[in-house]
Amino acid sequence: MSIESSRGLQQFKNAVGIKFQLYNSLFTSLPFHRIEKTGILLSLLLNMCEEGYKNKKSPTEIIDDFFTKHTTYTDPKDRLDLLFRFIQFTERQIVLFDALEDAAYKDVNDTSGVGTLKHLESEIIQHGKEEELTAKLKDFAVRLVLTAHPTQFYPDSVLGIINDLAKALKDNDTLQVNMYLQQLGKTPFFKKQKPTPYDEAISLIWFLENVFYSAAGKIISFLKSQFPQSIDNNNPIINMGFWPGGDRDGNPFVNADITLKVADALRGGIIKCYYLEVRRLKRRLTFRGVEALLTDLENEFYKNIFIPGQRTDLTKQYIIDKLTKVRETIIYETNGLFLHLIDHLINKVNVFGLHFASLDIRQESSVHNTVLEAIAEKSEALPKDYASLSIEKKMDVLTAIKNPVTEDIHFTNNVQEDTMDSIRAIKKIQEANGELGCNRYIISQCNSALNVLEVYGLFLLSGWDKKSLSVDIIPLFETVEDLHYAAEVMKTLYSNKVYAKHLKQRNSRQTIMLGFSDGTKDGGYFMANWGIYKAKEQLTAVSREYDIDVVFFDGRGGPPSRGGGKTHNFYASMGNNIANKEIQLTVQGQTISSNFGTIDAAQFNLEKLLHAGISNDLFNNRHVTLEQKDEALLQQLADESFAKYISLKSHPYFADYLSQVSPLKFYSETNIGSRPAKRTASAKLTLKDLRAIPYVGAWAQLKQNVTGYFGVGTALQAMEKKGKFNELKKLYKNSLFFKTLMDNCEMAMKKSFFPLTAYLADDPKYGEIWTTIYNEYLLTQQYVLKLSGKYELMGDFPVDNLSIAMRERIVLPILTIQQYAINNIRELDDKLISNSPLKPTYEKLVMRSSFGIINAGRNSA
Repeated sequence: MSIESSRGLQQFKNAVGIKFQLYNSLFTSLPFHRIEKTGILLSLLLNMCEEGYKNKKSPTEIIDDFFTKHTTYTDPKDRLDLLFRFIQFTERQIVLFDALEDAAYKDVNDTSGVGTLKHLESEIIQHGKEEELTAKLKDFAVRLVLTAHPTQFYPDSVLGIINDLAKALKDNDTLQVNMYLQQLGKTPFFKKQKPTPYDEAISLIWFLENVFYSAAGKIISFLKSQFPQSIDNNNPIINMGFWPGGDRDGNPFVNADITLKVADALRGGIIKCYYLEVRRLKRRLTFRGVEALLTDLENEFYKNIFIPGQRTDLTKQYIIDKLTKVRETIIYETNGLFLHLIDHLINKVNVFGLHFASLDIRQESSVHNTVLEAIAEKSEALPKDYASLSIEKKMDVLTAIKNPVTEDIHFTNNVQEDTMDSIRAIKKIQEANGELGCNRYIISQCNSALNVLEVYGLFLLSGWDKKSLSVDIIPLFETVEDLHYAAEVMKTLYSNKVYAKHLKQRNSRQTIMLGFSDGTKDGGYFMANWGIYKAKEQLTAVSREYDIDVVFFDGRGGPPSRGGGKTHNFYASMGNNIANKEIQLTVQGQTISSNFGTIDAAQFNLEKLLHAGISNDLFNNRHVTLEQKDEALLQQLADESFAKYISLKSHPYFADYLSQVSPLKFYSETNIGSRPAKRTASAKLTLKDLRAIPYVGAWAQLKQNVTGYFGVGTALQAMEKKGKFNELKKLYKNSLFFKTLMDNCEMAMKKSFFPLTAYLADDPKYGEIWTTIYNEYLLTQQYVLKLSGKYELMGDFPVDNLSIAMRERIVLPILTIQQYAINNIRELDDKLISNSPLKPTYEKLVMRSSFGIINAGRNSA
């Protein structure tokens, strides 16, 4: 264990581990929802769970034993009521743990150590890389795109309590901590109604205003102070993106009106930040010639956010010009007194403009074809036989459009009408928020060049001019097959004269999105990660061939099986064969609150991403770029792993297993997100329609985490049989990419707990599947440890290891409760008892358990 890891572990034990025991004992003594001894009884249940699973008891046996030995309850309704109280109590224990981790963040993490900007500064100076840094920062940036993908269950009120509780814990203010714990006890965690896309947007704007505004400002100010010649104001280095209100892929609740409303909220949010900062500045900058300029700005901001109907033609340039005049006056009249304060604000305006975060529009590829066919049928803008044309002819037609369709064209389908409205809305947003307000259109399920040109054609049909089309069209490649053919698709586009001209107008830059989640669902953990690596490699090569700067946008989630885990290490591991113009990734759910939930955490993790991208170019070495023989090894691993994963998915009871043994079918009832759990409304569960988040989430709640390791053990064993294991050990030592892949695989396994579902081994229907998964888990653990030379999973990440262990112990009772409820539901279904008065309560118990289980997985990000 390194000195830094040892220090961090000790700090974690003191600031989180010991304090949790202390405050949890205080929490346990609180009166709680009609049952005075909830906390004490829950402790007894936890002990029974730990002992019961050691003795190979099932969840049902453990729960029944608990009620017999420690309560007098015999009525099923009374028993179920107590189980609900346990869930509510555990949820609040997890909040306490979250707040303690937030409070201890700077103590546990070395915010000046390896991977930070201070570390980068010393590296740059030591190796004389100032000129290379200046060249790199001309067009390098990190873009974090906040999404509303539902992977966290905390309502806004609870997030606020976590924030306040963390501050009180940091200050050791026991009185305040006690009050906030009592507040938690009386604050509902359950959302009775699904949030609207606008609700989701407002929740995330809170993070923009209270976290990213300050964190990004601090980072830019540091870089400008240390490397003033390296920062170009035309490249802000940090960009924020935004999906709520723009992501309409399978979400019928997002429409053009919502999009415009969210864009207006983003504009209002950043102006409010500027307004408050200018008011604070006026207390310091009280000098002649300065106060009047600041007052003008303050009045402009006030009109734009507080007076209805008084929006002015405020622009980013107007703000910069005013602040520049203030800056010049301070320099020449007051010898630079408080100059740093005005510089900080200018830095933020350069980053956030009037848009705060760029609102991305996203829609599924098949929708665009239906719109075009409807237009061909209802207008003269497209040939009447458009639907029957060949792919090549369609591409010719779409790139030759000259006349837009009128806005009064009547669509019979709301989605089709909204597609046209949303494209027109982009122009309105750009007029109010600047081009960066909304200038990206993402095509999910993209699998052809035609899919991209369909969107290009729709922009022309909506009245956009070819010469001034200020929007980037971004294909999203997700499945294993789509990733395989991605380079071929882009080559077709690059060689299309009209599209090539559009790219030239967009600075010869093409953004391509690659989705981890659906890739993992489709091909398993190893194949998804390797498929994306190879796709990036091939896309980089074809883009360089056509002199196009390609930028990769990664659709990452929180857990390793959705592209999360040690994210910055993946970016640091990319070699010269993969373009590194920008780092762009989605951030969602618990990843936002855990990695970016406080200013300290946001600054630290943003710095690590910046460091990864910059150091990859400036301090590259031969071990970073994989050699041909290394790629051949990894391809064999991916193929073996893929075959094993497909064999599991092909099992005749696979879908039933997920549906009947996991909480999957209750996922959409949790009211945590506006988007449905499936892309279609069909009653039958199909893996193709099922979204990746509930798919991965179901495995996580089963504590089997199939999507994070399944097939890896089989692949490693196969390589050993071929006599190639020593080559793999060497690759593990020399390749950060391969090591990071295995590190994240270890995290998925560390968060698995098979005793919870061991009772299924004897199930006549599901026993074979459970045994297959468990055996693969054991095999993967054996070979991953053999590969790394470690004695335990995550042994080189002691803080994360302890955090996971503590969280898993907190959540064990409600994992048991959830499986108990699922078992009872399945038993009622098997007996064809559909009218049991207890069944709806069992179903609600399953759903409510999901809240704490998912929230406890916060450190999967």
